[in-house]
Amino acid sequence: MNSDSVRPAVTELRLSAFKSHRGVTLPLTPLTLLSGGSGSGKSSALQAYEILARLGSGESLARAVGEVAGSPTACVPAGARPDEQGRRGFRIGCTVDGPAGPVSLDLAVQAEPELRIVGERLTGCGETLLTTALTDPTRPAVQAAWHTAGATPVTRAPLPDDRLGTSLLPLRVAGKTAGQRLVLAAAEQVVVALRSAFVCDPRPEVMRGARTGGMGAVAGEGGGSGTDGGGGAGRAAGARGNARGAGGGRGKPVSGPGKTGGPGGAGAAGGAAGVWGAGRKGSGGAGGAGGWGREAGEQCDEGRLRSACDNLPAVLDRTSRECARRHAVLVASVREACAGPVEGLRAVPRQPGESGEGAAAGPGAVGRGGPAGPPAGAGAGAAGAAGVRAVLDRGELGELPVEQLGDGELRFVALALVLLTGPGVLAMDPVAEVPSAHQQMTVMADGMDRCMDRRQARELVSLAVRMAERGHVRLLGTVRDPAVAEGLPGVQVLHLEA
Repeated sequence: MNSDSVRPAVTELRLSAFKSHRGVTLPLTPLTLLSGGSGSGKSSALQAYEILARLGSGESLARAVGEVAGSPTACVPAGARPDEQGRRGFRIGCTVDGPAGPVSLDLAVQAEPELRIVGERLTGCGETLLTTALTDPTRPAVQAAWHTAGATPVTRAPLPDDRLGTSLLPLRVAGKTAGQRLVLAAAEQVVVALRSAFVCDPRPEVMRGARTGGMGAVAGEGGGSGTDGGGGAGRAAGARGNARGAGGGRGKPVSGPGKTGGPGGAGAAGGAAGVWGAGRKGSGGAGGAGGWGREAGEQCDEGRLRSACDNLPAVLDRTSRECARRHAVLVASVREACAGPVEGLRAVPRQPGESGEGAAAGPGAVGRGGPAGPPAGAGAGAAGAAGVRAVLDRGELGELPVEQLGDGELRFVALALVLLTGPGVLAMDPVAEVPSAHQQMTVMADGMDRCMDRRQARELVSLAVRMAERGHVRLLGTVRDPAVAEGLPGVQVLHLEA
């Protein structure tokens, strides 16, 4: 571990008891790929990381687990038997390296009969900095004790059992003693690392607007604008197509937009609609720690790439203007991965009445004469909030709309763009109080080589190597074929057994 790093990063993921994993520890380097057969737990490992990241961003436990795994019981290890009180659960944790040295966070979560965090431990510098325990099952709280090293060795107070205690410490610890300052430094290090995660899952069918209404067609739970999740904000229109917000109370749906919730405030995320995603207005404000949220009253920002990459053209329009050098690197990578000539990649204005799924264009004509666009109701999405579409410049062959690329090529373009950008271009919410030079984004890509041939996957991993060497981007991905990383420097491949 590199404790001299000034940029906090998760360097170890522990799956003590989670789904198919028991007693598994995964060391994470700047570029780690997980391989293994179907059912080996590759996706489960990334899900555990995402749950931790969401909790670190201030989301409620119910929202974090529900968004990632679907239900709490899905996280319980196979074959786990309930105790005399009918309780079952799971345990996950991580180690974060940074200025405060290695700091370990471990969670024990009860999934049945009621979802709650029943134990949390934060350790670092040879000290136990925070512990929580469930002492009264009738109350929605745990008893917390954090290191003080003053006149009183520890401070005790109740904390909610549906929030990560570590993320709440900056609001509870005064920082007057050396012990309290150590607790604050360790908690900040963990939160900064967890909030710097971006889950990327480009969905070609969504990027092309294959579904009626595109993303955002699925309403939030509870028949209203969102589900519970005070503190953390709703995830921006992602692959699941949910337009979810955050509200007050544990597990209680919110019927109206913009409701103020429990600790940390409320959040919301507008769904994306139609071809390439026309942003809908969020229905409320984001919590201060919400890693998947937006500021209050802010419209869906088409200039920030969402998890499903459905708003790729608008982001390309922005990045090509803001950084010509990195855009040239993107074009060069796309040239290596795509069949046929590639002389450029750019966003162009849409023509009046132009659909998002036009047929192949001839020279100088983009999408004209193509088939009809999505059904009625998806028109706003087809136009795109910025009114642009992405095209490949094929030289003498003319321009080709990006949505007409194959699935593997389309995923390559999106993932390459993510690796070449940063938090300011992605729909994520890193800690604003910490300078970006002291943060390190971690991209999580499940099925990174999905739909790609070996040449495309290797080019993508090679690009990740170059970007990881700069120190601002880390990658944790899963691949079917570990051979795509053979001979590439700095790539750690961990093979998981089923």
